[in-house]
Amino acid sequence: MTSAFDEDALRHWLVDYLVTNIGCSPDEIDLDAPLNDLAVGSSDAVVLTGELSELLGRTVSPVEFWQYPTINALAKFLTGGEVDPFDGAAGAMAAVRDSGRADHDDAIAVIGLGLRLPGGAEADGNIEGPEQFWEFLTEGRSAVREVPADRWESFRIDSPEAAAALAGTTRWGSFLRDVDAFDAEFFEISPSEADKMDPQQRLLLEVTHEALEHAGIPAHSLRHTQTGVFAAACLGEYGYLSTTDLGDVDSWSGTGGALSIIANRVSYYFDLRGPSMTIDTACSSSLVTIHLACQSLRAGDSDVALAAGVNMVLSPAVTRSFDQLEAMSKTGQCHAFDASADGFVRGEGAGVAVLKRLSDAQRDGDRVLAVIRGSAVNQDGRSNGLMAPNPAAQMAVLRSAYAAAGVEPREVDYVEAHGTGTLLGDPIEARALGTVLGKGRPAERPLLLGAVKSNLGHLEAAAGIAGFAKAVLSLQHNVIPANLGYRTPNPHIPFENLRLRVVAEPTDWAPGARPRRAGISSFGFGGTNAH
Repeated sequence: MTSAFDEDALRHWLVDYLVTNIGCSPDEIDLDAPLNDLAVGSSDAVVLTGELSELLGRTVSPVEFWQYPTINALAKFLTGGEVDPFDGAAGAMAAVRDSGRADHDDAIAVIGLGLRLPGGAEADGNIEGPEQFWEFLTEGRSAVREVPADRWESFRIDSPEAAAALAGTTRWGSFLRDVDAFDAEFFEISPSEADKMDPQQRLLLEVTHEALEHAGIPAHSLRHTQTGVFAAACLGEYGYLSTTDLGDVDSWSGTGGALSIIANRVSYYFDLRGPSMTIDTACSSSLVTIHLACQSLRAGDSDVALAAGVNMVLSPAVTRSFDQLEAMSKTGQCHAFDASADGFVRGEGAGVAVLKRLSDAQRDGDRVLAVIRGSAVNQDGRSNGLMAPNPAAQMAVLRSAYAAAGVEPREVDYVEAHGTGTLLGDPIEARALGTVLGKGRPAERPLLLGAVKSNLGHLEAAAGIAGFAKAVLSLQHNVIPANLGYRTPNPHIPFENLRLRVVAEPTDWAPGARPRRAGISSFGFGGTNAH
């Protein structure tokens, strides 16, 4: 760097750039405000990165705008000054150190899985169960297609402007077939009540029953037991769409459209007496349910726990909003960690994991599919915008999870990543993984990365449980499936330096001298992170 660009000079350059190119008023620029508050978005950051790289004669990564999100912090960092990245990690890590961790005997066993996902082998079919899901993954299939012709019929178009907006809304996604099909009689529900039930409630009843069958647990044996239900859901579109005509509202409409009932109806039907709650932290919801289910088991509030997630896209409204944010993929695919990353596509599905304390599962002779050693949840706080990721918070949740598990991060083999396939979101996640899990790792044994969103799209509230199921099945089958469509590494990710490698082809993962270890990440768009 030349002497012409000391910290003060670069600060002035940045202010001039914002005034000239972003349209900020000089009087409104707060040097300590997040750049997002000054209307610097992801695409602006990429352009500004190029300008700064040329100005300073060295590569500047867009990730640095999120690690040093104010003009003062960025100017100081880029001119070689000592400045800590925006960080909520120190306090969190101190709390972990102070509290210690639970005894290793508190490990949690995964004893069953239930899944209903798009992408069945038949054109008009769904994936039903873990065996079909594994076939889908190993065959390298994609569930993405155009929205079914009748899916958005109920969304009223009452003006030319609304019709134009719908015509311009992204139509790519992964959609379940036969979402209106439900055996109400089997679940002892009247046709009139079933008609007013959110399809997410119906679907979770079915998949819970299948998960218990997979676990080898007769459903009736759980009656009156401390079995907890932790269900993730973040959209209540059916409740809204079914009540727009006040004359159609009846006595079943209230419970039929309530998000809380998604979990409570499972507890009611199976007569379960443990905790029952629906969780909404957006994209991280179902990984948060796994975390809470494990806590409930360790605390003794539950003896069996059902951790679940469900998501359906019944309205174009949220998709339209994401279109306005330029978050949706124009190519109709999540190109996770690839140079062609251009956003994500939305998807539907449901998954249920049946969990027990490991000691109880061994006592009861249950088949143990995998063992959960530790987990963590945290929040971004005031990052560079409400929906902007916070690299330091992502690093903190990783450190907390592995501290809770008693596992050295460099001993982890594979991470099923959040991996939405956005040009800047993926580099931020990769930087956090490399910093925490890549440190001290030999070059010949990089951390392997994958993201099931490359096959399924983003299942939102069900995204975490889908990634969790993929990791569990990879352990079961001794193979990590390829990241679909991965061809050219994202240029903003220094994979080699971070000791990371995307799984570009099916990779053997057979048992060896040490335990195989995997992590799963999910990050909510409001800042709630889980690992």
